[in-house]
Amino acid sequence: MADRTRFPHVSPSLIGPIAPTPPTLPPLLRALRPHQWSKNLLVLLPALAAHRLSEVDVFVAVVAATASMSALASATYLMNDLTDIEVDRLHPTKRHRPLAAGTLSKGTAMVAALVLVLGSLALAWTLPRLFLAVWGAYLVTTTAYSMGLKRLLALDVLVLSALYTVRVVAGAAAAEVPLSRWFLAFSVFLFLSLALLKRAIESWGAQARALEALDGRGWRVDDLPILVSLGLGSGVAAALVYCLYITGDDVIRLYSRPDVLWLGLPVILYWLARAWVLAHRGETSDDPVAFALRDRASWICLAVFGAAVWLAT
Repeated sequence: MADRTRFPHVSPSLIGPIAPTPPTLPPLLRALRPHQWSKNLLVLLPALAAHRLSEVDVFVAVVAATASMSALASATYLMNDLTDIEVDRLHPTKRHRPLAAGTLSKGTAMVAALVLVLGSLALAWTLPRLFLAVWGAYLVTTTAYSMGLKRLLALDVLVLSALYTVRVVAGAAAAEVPLSRWFLAFSVFLFLSLALLKRAIESWGAQARALEALDGRGWRVDDLPILVSLGLGSGVAAALVYCLYITGDDVIRLYSRPDVLWLGLPVILYWLARAWVLAHRGETSDDPVAFALRDRASWICLAVFGAAVWLAT
């Protein structure tokens, strides 16, 4: 066990053995990670930003796209867990995942993954062909990630951030609305910061267990300063892109009171800074998205940001 005094910023849960969380869902449903479906709400953003989400046909299309991406994401989580069983069994928290813990069989997981992919494809087939192309790109990329890209230094976080961004592109394709270059750039930098934060959390956990490298990843524990620098820099870059966007001509066309959007800037900076500080203290889970869903301050930030957008409209 690692010495607590050597890593005072790391939560004790990352140092000592972790008791299994009492399962509240059946093993198969837990393996689908339904809490991660919230990521697919990104599909709604292009239509929302274009002020077309209230149109019935657009709304139906993006809801179908969100469901399709959620089913596909769950299938890829199953495939990822299938390839990572042995590594996950050595991890203090991932060892409780159904496949690693042995509460879900490999056969059941493979059948469920196939059914989810086919169901996702059936929904995608009802949407514009461009969405189907984006759907295919997501499937290929996430499969490549599970099969080996996640073990490659630096490329892993770039692929992770790309998988977030693809959801935004998929939303624009489903709604058939143009995707702002500013919005795309903002997404790339924001999601890169979150991907780097995820690796930093894993690195702090590995440090607390006196390991030299991350299990199944290309990063070493002594790469932490680089991860933090890149992550914080990416977050600041996202905030800068937001500033440039709200001073552009597109904003004047879409919003009657565009200056109100400046209220969103401190919200973005606060949320990112707080997420990184809490992660450094060991006060978050190893998944920043899962933590944000349980974090009251994150919901308040979302409400304030949404109010600023509404007031600006």
